[in-house]
Amino acid sequence: MPLALSIDDFLQHPGPILDVRSPGEYAQGHIPGAISFPLFTDDERAKVGTCYKQVGRDEAVELGFEIAGPKCAAFVRQAKALAPDRRLRVHCWRGGMRSGGVGWILATAGFQVYTLDGGYKAYRRWVRQVLATPKPMIILGGMTGTAKTLILHELAQLGEPVIDLEGLANNRGSSYGALMLPPQPSTEHYENLLAAAWAKFSGDRPIWLEAESRRVGTCRIPDELFLQMMAAPTLEITRSVEERLDLLVSLYGEANPEDLIIATQRIQRRLGGQQAKAAVDFIRAGDLRSACAIILNYYDRTYRHDLERRGQTLPTLNLTGLSPNESAQHLRQHLPQTLALTP
Repeated sequence: MPLALSIDDFLQHPGPILDVRSPGEYAQGHIPGAISFPLFTDDERAKVGTCYKQVGRDEAVELGFEIAGPKCAAFVRQAKALAPDRRLRVHCWRGGMRSGGVGWILATAGFQVYTLDGGYKAYRRWVRQVLATPKPMIILGGMTGTAKTLILHELAQLGEPVIDLEGLANNRGSSYGALMLPPQPSTEHYENLLAAAWAKFSGDRPIWLEAESRRVGTCRIPDELFLQMMAAPTLEITRSVEERLDLLVSLYGEANPEDLIIATQRIQRRLGGQQAKAAVDFIRAGDLRSACAIILNYYDRTYRHDLERRGQTLPTLNLTGLSPNESAQHLRQHLPQTLALTP
């Protein structure tokens, strides 16, 4: 028979994680790395739920067996392909009938099955607890185009603890942030991804993150983490305007011009009608550098205004002339001095 595990034991146990909730529930948010293994489709789940509310529990259970029964052989075949060693972890929403049913089927077929006590609901409580755990961090700030994200990637390559807030959100945090990137996760799943990353780091080494507003595209940074970021030391990276333009042209040079135009038109009111029109005209003419210069001026003004509004004066580090790799090595090699720069 399946053995129920606490959330900590469940996450550390070997074997694939099978999420037996419906595809819609899985898409909304799931344990990172879990495999969608639905007992019911979204429509089937709705029918069972309606039956439970309108007729009763016994009838809903019978309907569930009627729907799931013909699928049992397919479940076993799929599980064999996913877990050749016959060890599996299974969960549903509350750790109830769905995971219990699938777990029983697979255990009967010879699998060693572990279920999650409390289900995905228990996992979401774990997410909140993990994100609220205080850890030292350093925030990299700076205007658009200063290569903050690239520096973070290089720091990670050097073995530093790094969380890429934009990478996990599939968005660069501006009107242009979604270009050439996959669809964004839901905010719920973004929290799951952040918690998984946060839980990996322990000890006294500071975690490097990029300064962000509360939202990265449509994803919202959870309060537990955002409040820690606001209290953490922040270092502002600066570079020459020419280097910043080089980076932006390199980054967006492969984007569809029409997508760039749409993104520019989204901030037309803030850019100003004439500036927006000029930027669009430059994009259509293939002069992305001139368009970026107009747009960069707007984002610079916005960045400075936000600092003034908060009353912040950040310590700065000029990295003009240094590649992202050289910048990361400089920050890493001079970490004590870097920390001394920050209040």
